[in-house]
Amino acid sequence: MTEMTLGKALGAGLRQAMRDDDRVVLLGEDIGKLGGVFRITDGLLDEFGAARVIDTPLAESGIVGTAVGLAFRGYRPVVEIQFDGFVYPAFDQIVAQVAKLHYRTQGRVKMPITIRIPWAGGIGAAEHHSESPEAYFVHTAGLRVIAVSNPEDAYRSLRQAIASDDPVIFFEPKRLYHHKGDVDLDAPLADAPPMGLARVVRNGTDATLITYGAMVATALQAAEAAEDEGCPWR
Repeated sequence: MTEMTLGKALGAGLRQAMRDDDRVVLLGEDIGKLGGVFRITDGLLDEFGAARVIDTPLAESGIVGTAVGLAFRGYRPVVEIQFDGFVYPAFDQIVAQVAKLHYRTQGRVKMPITIRIPWAGGIGAAEHHSESPEAYFVHTAGLRVIAVSNPEDAYRSLRQAIASDDPVIFFEPKRLYHHKGDVDLDAPLADAPPMGLARVVRNGTDATLITYGAMVATALQAAEAAEDEGCPWR
């Protein structure tokens, strides 16, 4: 086990996916020389070169459209949307193209695209940097939607998303980027639980809390507070 932040775990997941499969390419604004605004892709340009870590123009529709073309040609593109509120210019490409091309072609064309989105509030940022657009995509047929809650989740689920032949919207809770946890970097991906499978993180008898992303930690804190106040949750 290696202790690392959620942000570092995401970077490690990208690095391992790129080592495992040379068809994996990264596209996004400032992801190369800068390493991304949250430094998730830091160091990947030096290791894999500018042909696989591509700094794009500030045009989300163009970024996702380019990823569609790459997927048609057999690549496995990973798109970074710089902030959650910036995804809307690419909304047409995601819901009208990415989500539908597999079905439109009766399965002949796959869309192995992963769209990473730093997501939700809790960092004191402005409106386009603190949004929660997940409901739009959850209600779009043809998309898988993932929201991670800890470093181990982040490392494993990102690798699974990139290896999937389905398009995945991958939400990363910004306020957890610096939260630390243990990650098993050597665990075989084939032995991991299925991507997106729900799990019980605390057993009990009196109430069920169902949540995702950064709210998992908040729900656990609520359960601990209730226990301290005499609630018989276990």
